[in-house]
Amino acid sequence: MRKLLKAFVRDERGVSAMEYAVLAGIVVIALGGMAATFKTSIGTMFSTLFTTVTASQNNAS
Repeated sequence: MRKLLKAFVRDERGVSAMEYAVLAGIVVIALGGMAATFKTSIGTMFSTLFTTVTASQNNAS
């Protein structure tokens, strides 16, 4: 039983997968925070872009 427990403690195969999962979680949280922070400015940017493209299309016709 001790050998099995020691082997389980020393086994590091799942460690890298756990590290990647933690890293992915941090990235998701950071992206969510950025999206929440810049929500209005990003919406304004796309609205302005849409208006500009629409006006350009109307002027070209």
